[in-house]
This record gives sequence, structure tokens and C-alpha cells, in this order.
Amino acid sequence: MDKLSHIDESGAARMVDVSQKPSSNRFAVAKATVSIRPSTLDAIRENSAGKGDVLGVARIAGILGAKKTSELIPLCHPVAVASVDVDFRLENDPASVQIKSRVASSGQTGVEMEALTAVSVAALTIYDMVKSIDRAATINDVHLSVKDGGKSGRYEKAP
Repeated sequence: MDKLSHIDESGAARMVDVSQKPSSNRFAVAKATVSIRPSTLDAIRENSAGKGDVLGVARIAGILGAKKTSELIPLCHPVAVASVDVDFRLENDPASVQIKSRVASSGQTGVEMEALTAVSVAALTIYDMVKSIDRAATINDVHLSVKDGGKSGRYEKAP
């Protein structure tokens, strides 16, 4: 059976020691979906949601989320993030905003959590900005899509 890396021999939570790991180039891609009503999708497209530019604010929030991950997730290492991209695709059927982040760094630990935090914070920001017109909006399918680098190599989520 695989052992959880954040649990010590006595069962206590711990931060993994990465001090002896070599640095390598790493990246991760995460995705999420915000399901909304068609009229909400129109408001996002037309930039007519009451709080302003929904996708512009969500992009900045996602980038900030990636940079602040170690402050939000207790056992995450601070990572020198080299780049963060947060992109959106608007879908008509069903009405949704597809969110994708790509985070890259060179270091001793991966950036999966940073990518996941980026899409999660972007999704929460979208919800916050449209909740006055669509309280039924839902955040779905937050997942790691790809990661590469480090000892474990490449991972791609099956389609």
C-alpha cells in the first residue's frame, strides 16, 4: 500500500523535507468548470455583470491564488512561481465557464497545488461576481489535468 507523504511514522501531519531533492523544471495544468444559467453567460460575454469584468478579475484572482498557495494550504512549500496563466473558455451547451491554469517553476517540489488553487480561486471569484444574478451557479470538476517534472515524471489525467 502507498504511504501518504504528509504523515510521519506516528501518524502526525508533517511538511515533507525536500531539502535533498534536486531542482528541476516543473509545470502543472489544472481545470475547473463553473456551471451557470445562459443569461449569466450572456452577462459575462457582454461584460454587463454588476461587479464588472468577471473574467478579468477572476484571472488576476487565480494568479494571486497560485502565488499564495503555501499561505492557504498548511503543508505546502512556498514555491518560486515562474509563470501562471489562467484562461477561460465560454461554453453554450451547457452554459459554463471552463477554467484552465498552467503554472511553471524550477525547484525541488511540484506546482500541482498552485495550479489547483489558481482554478479554484478563479472559480470562486466568478461565483462571487455573478451570485447576485445567479445564486445557482456551481463550481464543478476541479482537477489536475497534467503535471510534469521531478522524480515522478509526467502525469496526465485520462480523458
